Amino acid sequence: MTQRLLQDSLLAAAERAPGKDAVVDEFGRQTFDGLLDEALGFATFLQDEGLGAGDRVALYLDNTAQCAAAIFGTVLAGGVFLVVNPQTKAEKLGFILADSGARFLLTEGHSAHVAAEAVARLDDVRVLSVRAPEGGQAFPSLEEALAETEPAPATPATTPSDLAALVYTSGTTGQPKGVMLSHQALVFVLGGIAEYLGLGEDDRILSILPLAYTYGLSQLLLAVHTGATLLLERTFAFPARTLERMHAEEATVFAAVPTVFATLLGMEHARTYDSVRCLTNAAAGLPPALHDGIQRLFPNARLYRMYGQTECVRVSYLEPELIATNPTSVGRAIPGTEAFVLNEQGKAVAPRETGLLYVRGPHLMTGYWGDPKLTAERLRDESGERTLCTNDYFTVDEDGLLYFVGRTDDIIKTRGEKVSTVEVENVLHGIPGVRQAAVVGVPDELFGEAVRAYVVPDGNHPLTQEDVLRFARRKLENFMVPREVVIVDELPHTESGKVRKRSLLEDAPV
Repeated sequence: MTQRLLQDSLLAAAERAPGKDAVVDEFGRQTFDGLLDEALGFATFLQDEGLGAGDRVALYLDNTAQCAAAIFGTVLAGGVFLVVNPQTKAEKLGFILADSGARFLLTEGHSAHVAAEAVARLDDVRVLSVRAPEGGQAFPSLEEALAETEPAPATPATTPSDLAALVYTSGTTGQPKGVMLSHQALVFVLGGIAEYLGLGEDDRILSILPLAYTYGLSQLLLAVHTGATLLLERTFAFPARTLERMHAEEATVFAAVPTVFATLLGMEHARTYDSVRCLTNAAAGLPPALHDGIQRLFPNARLYRMYGQTECVRVSYLEPELIATNPTSVGRAIPGTEAFVLNEQGKAVAPRETGLLYVRGPHLMTGYWGDPKLTAERLRDESGERTLCTNDYFTVDEDGLLYFVGRTDDIIKTRGEKVSTVEVENVLHGIPGVRQAAVVGVPDELFGEAVRAYVVPDGNHPLTQEDVLRFARRKLENFMVPREVVIVDELPHTESGKVRKRSLLEDAPV
């Protein structure tokens, strides 16, 4: 079966291996035919309730098989799904619902009070609750509605260019933006990722990442795309429990962000995790200082350093064989796409010269929901083809490998020099006793900006500000050495696992 629409992969998997585990969550095991039946039931319900082609369905749900079924049920009905992180507060949830014009909202019973506050000023949003606690509920039960629904939806006239998903970015400032991803964009990028990772139906993918973000969402979609099994964790709040499940379920693939890897390496382990054959890192750059520890903990795993953006899900990956010689690279463009670095004049940069990264391929977003001006700024016409400007600084080496330098707001200009915060952070992560580090620029009358480092000790080694500075002076050029070091217990993070640097600047003493 040729996969043109996102739901085609679930239809194919349910036909090929109906009784195989599709999603295993804290509530149990859902087979592919069970997942399809639940998705078809939800699709029928949506159509019966008046869902039209392209209407939006918001899923304010935990990482569960039911959320997975709702995702596929929405597209089976001809709608567009948007998953909202269950930690989102009422004000932001209300903004997303209003901005997207969502017709339906699914909420967990334990989050119904937040949903009620979010929809209080909104009209025409149908709210249903799942897993409502006993003793009353604020909204009608989805389970009860589906129990009365025969799973036989009409087949919508969906085309590959139609929208499948809206993904709201978790920017550190301003209101979130809705990234529009079509069926063809998602199907294409899933095929490319599955190809370079070598994923297959025998894999068991363990994911702790929120389904609200493309890195987490792609774990679900990849599992269904390849017929693999998804081991879905609701949270990483209890790392030891996650690792025990990894061992017991014999996970073969594990996706994580740098903070997760740093946490794992800071723990004591009675075993290594030999079943894992593939590790991936995205969302933020993985400090090379963690590579050796990761390899010891997962001795049979190939580690993929990757770079992506919500606007196209994935841009590049580094082949594991190249990590030893190119430990800071994020590799080359994914199959069937192009990634290139241009200078301010729009010309290709020379090796090691810094410029902005551009991406071309079928995986690009359609645009930003309701924001044609911003869409025009990021999606440009280069030689008759749509090209995405990532707004991230990169360099490229003589072999064509890409290196992330920093986001446009991550470049510190000090003493007339440009400092990459990523480069400084990589050095700080190599200091014995440092578990995490973040670097920001702070206003300075003399230098314009000064380099400030925030460091989280690992608790196993004594660590002082002078220890950090002494090491930095040995490894960095003078203008890159932090002027000051702040030692903290933890760093603030966004919901997607990135360090929230603006919070550091707002909360820390100047």
